[in-house]
Amino acid sequence: MKTAPVTIKDIARQLKISPSTVSRALKNNPEISLETRQHVAEVAARLDYRPNIVARGLKQRQSATIGVIIPEIVHYFFSQVISGIEEVAYNEGYTVMICQSNEKSDREANNVRTLLAHQVAGILVSVSKETAGFSHLEEVDKNGVPLVFFDRAAPGMAKDQVINDNRESACRVTRHLIQQGCSRIVHFAGPQNLSIGKERKEGYLHALSEAGIAFREEWCTVADTFDKAYQEVMRLHQVLNLPDAIFCNNDLTALGAMKALRQLGVAIPGEVAVAGFSNGIFSEISDPSLTTVDQHGYDMGVQATRLLLKRINSQKEGEPPVTMVVRGDLIIRDTSSRGSV
Repeated sequence: MKTAPVTIKDIARQLKISPSTVSRALKNNPEISLETRQHVAEVAARLDYRPNIVARGLKQRQSATIGVIIPEIVHYFFSQVISGIEEVAYNEGYTVMICQSNEKSDREANNVRTLLAHQVAGILVSVSKETAGFSHLEEVDKNGVPLVFFDRAAPGMAKDQVINDNRESACRVTRHLIQQGCSRIVHFAGPQNLSIGKERKEGYLHALSEAGIAFREEWCTVADTFDKAYQEVMRLHQVLNLPDAIFCNNDLTALGAMKALRQLGVAIPGEVAVAGFSNGIFSEISDPSLTTVDQHGYDMGVQATRLLLKRINSQKEGEPPVTMVVRGDLIIRDTSSRGSV
């Protein structure tokens, strides 16, 4: 037969003190004598007392839970971010509630409503590809719940954010391809309504400009999935001469491009060099191995969670938003290395 959980009142009866004294002692309140705090801790341990987090959350109008909204959990990058989030949250006594927008703005809005209904202490979010309006995220602010963006932020919202140096990283990738002798470099870009898509395109364009390579509009198209990249390579093969390099917005896009090139019998990197972005789990084991940018997802998750917890625990209001930038590292592998520097 299941026994009832031990409560603060049970500990109070054992020690013949008030429940409020037990409560304050368990919180290590200095107003309670050290001797009493030690006695309470001993009895709590002996009775296997566990605090009722749900009840505490209802009383405080928030839970010891952090909400996380990610675009897609299947991406290695986001799984790394989640690992960083959970590590910090666990060590600080918080649980993590993960929601997936599946790159849909309406689902993202539903995720926000769900997390607010669960009275989460704060929310970490990376906005979806579809998200153009941010009224649902403004509701988080109206409810007094701290919000921190990671990887993809909502433009115009003055909130804490942890992002990559997307422009500089894209510039480094493109420079590397130029150093390998490439001059006709196509960019498979991400959605331009997202800052990461715009910034990576800007970095690509800057590297071309500084090398004196004239940009052609047909060299850049939005193709940010495996299937879109595959189809775009096939289209380029039909209507144009293939480029000598393809810089992709993410690793899955690069793998889609590589599949099409292999089917066409194109040598990688001899005829067409390929580079991705994110350093996912398949980038090192693909054949040939993929040149990419390591976004350090775990570190991003750690930093974003620390920022959020700082907001949750802060006694000050009106502190200006903080932007933290995680520097990406160019990882040169076989899809781009032609033996020149």
